[in-house]
Amino acid sequence: MDDVTALAAEHLALARKDPHGRSAYLFLHDGPLRQSVIALTEGSSLEEHNTPPAASVHVLQGRIRLTEGTADQDVAAGQIQRVPHLRHGVLALEDTVFVLTAVTGTD
Repeated sequence: MDDVTALAAEHLALARKDPHGRSAYLFLHDGPLRQSVIALTEGSSLEEHNTPPAASVHVLQGRIRLTEGTADQDVAAGQIQRVPHLRHGVLALEDTVFVLTAVTGTD
């Protein structure tokens, strides 16, 4: 069992040392289910990418913006948001840690 609070602190510290302001760790992999803790420093981003069949973000601390064309969506600490089924990016509006839950296919 992983301690998500400890992972969040560890990866935010790593992101603060990383030249790109990012750190991620896949802590659960069960068939098509993946859960990762992702830390981004303020202003850091994940470039536009495709979405798996199903995904959500749960922001543990900080605030992110899911960017998809003109329909940007801010997600703050304590909030859970479905990830859009379109190409999208992620921008950290402040130092942020979130859990990405993704279903990559069906078994």
